[in-house]
Amino acid sequence: DPPMVGGFVAELARRLQGRGPTLALPLTWIEQRLSESGLTIEHLVQAENQQQAADQVSISNSIGSLRVLGATDWRTFVETQSVVENTLREDPGGAYGRMDFATRDRYRHAIERIAKKACLSEGEVARKAVELARMGVLAIAAGGGGGAGDSHRAGHVGYYLIDKGLPQLERAAQVRLSGAEALRKTAARFPSLVYLGGIALITVIVGASLLAQAFAAGAPGWLLVPIGIVSLLAASQLGVALVNWLATLLVAPHPLPRMDFSEGIPADARTLVVVPTMLTSASGVEDLVEALEVRFLANRDERLHFGLLTDFRDARQESLPEDDALVILAGTRIGELNAKYGGDGTRIRGDLFFLFHRPRRWNPEDRLWMGYERKRGKLAELNALLRGGTGNGFALVVGDRALLSSVKYVLTLDTDTQLPRDAARQFVGTMAHPLNRPAYDAAKRRVTAGYGILQPRVAIGLPATNRSRYARLYGGEPGIDPYTRAVSDVYQDVFGEGSFIGKGIYDVDAFEQALGGRFPENRVLSHDLLEGCYARAGLLSDVHLYEDYPIRYSADVSRRYRWIRGDWQLAGWLRRRVPGATVGADNMRQKNPLSMLSQWKLFDNLRRSLVPAALTLLLLSGWTLLAPAWLWTLAAIATLLLPP
Repeated sequence: DPPMVGGFVAELARRLQGRGPTLALPLTWIEQRLSESGLTIEHLVQAENQQQAADQVSISNSIGSLRVLGATDWRTFVETQSVVENTLREDPGGAYGRMDFATRDRYRHAIERIAKKACLSEGEVARKAVELARMGVLAIAAGGGGGAGDSHRAGHVGYYLIDKGLPQLERAAQVRLSGAEALRKTAARFPSLVYLGGIALITVIVGASLLAQAFAAGAPGWLLVPIGIVSLLAASQLGVALVNWLATLLVAPHPLPRMDFSEGIPADARTLVVVPTMLTSASGVEDLVEALEVRFLANRDERLHFGLLTDFRDARQESLPEDDALVILAGTRIGELNAKYGGDGTRIRGDLFFLFHRPRRWNPEDRLWMGYERKRGKLAELNALLRGGTGNGFALVVGDRALLSSVKYVLTLDTDTQLPRDAARQFVGTMAHPLNRPAYDAAKRRVTAGYGILQPRVAIGLPATNRSRYARLYGGEPGIDPYTRAVSDVYQDVFGEGSFIGKGIYDVDAFEQALGGRFPENRVLSHDLLEGCYARAGLLSDVHLYEDYPIRYSADVSRRYRWIRGDWQLAGWLRRRVPGATVGADNMRQKNPLSMLSQWKLFDNLRRSLVPAALTLLLLSGWTLLAPAWLWTLAAIATLLLPP
């Protein structure tokens, strides 16, 4: 007894219709059954066709709606409907509306977290933040005190959402913290004590345990002292690794706030991208100019300029026969680039490409003719030129000098550094954010708020790993990581500071304030970390640069030797008084302006340079003088296997 529904009847009638007289009987039977209900086959077929037509229209509309939903910019929709967004756009400094979406979203999430712990709504918390920002602007204007760094920070709403003004907003919103949250905030107020104290505690416990084991094994008294020193060095590596691991678990990484310069860099943020390098051969010059053009093509902007900052190679005489030809070639190629791209509609006025070339100067320490202070000297003389100097340090400047005085930021890259597409705008946008602008403290003689330098993440380029087997083995994961936006870095996440390693963007004025005439000549080889300590470096963890990896073990060892030698040259900055600008003059020694964190960074580099030797001595002692050998071997292996 089949159900006489429209779909069944319509399909059965369609299949039986016109199949011959033998199949007419089922149709007659169906008509009789339907007549009992006052229906006909034609009526049900018509109703079924109408239903299918209606379903087709409905499904078509649904698919179209899904396409519209997929194409809708929900960021814009949410922000236009959000009460919090409309309130935050009243930021007294006017910076909020010009930030990128990720930064605005971070601000909104900060308000959401505060509102969950307070008796106020999200809109009321946002209103409190805006009111605090207005009070900050009025207080600074009335007091006439605070430097520019204070004014642009306290007058920005983000200062009370993600920066040092957060406790003020929490008090205004009457936030109630749990015991765990209160403990975490207390620890965050004393990061150096918690971080360095944890490392010291683990180091002492592990080192004392190894020393006690050596004493129990019957080591003579004269051997206990060197064993204790070696054990502490090895244990320190374990302590640093464990504390860093715990820090990455307990503290979430956050990218630095950024302005939205996707439509172009503004006039007050004009930036010069420079590559400090050397002119060694004609083919090398061609490669340098080609790489500069590639960087430009990936980062085209009317207020973004590119330049080569060059020296000749070291020599025993002031000039070599090939010098003039190399300079002429470099200048010609830079001029050709300006002619090639100067009239394509991307420039307002002036030149895009520059060449800054320095002559050799006699160095009595090395007894060679060379570029003054190498890379550090290049950047120092470039900064002087940008701020109205005569440029006497340069033998040749190719490009329109009139533009140089308006350059606010310098992005310095190494010869082999690749600048990805639109990365320069991300650099400049982050540097220009009110919370990142550097504030120089004249009393402490260093940048104490914001960042004078921003250091990006540096990865190994894909072609570099294919240059040799050694590069493939030790170069790490090459190329782009599409799944990671911001990575954890202990210094940046815990202390709000990073470490400068020579590739990044800096504020010219803050850089010169903090570093101009600060270091002695011929004394600072590894200057990058020290510059980051004075000018306060931040880690730009969501922006990548790519560079090559050494293709041979010997090249890698030579590079590491230079680094370690430079690190030990900075040992003098661990003392209470540090070297001044004049070598050997005791009266030029100055009170050490570095923070505890900066001094720890310098000390940590020295410590890490000694750890391999300490582990080797620990293994040899365990195998020959101490027992049991397996214990000392296990201790060394455990230290090696833990990531730094």
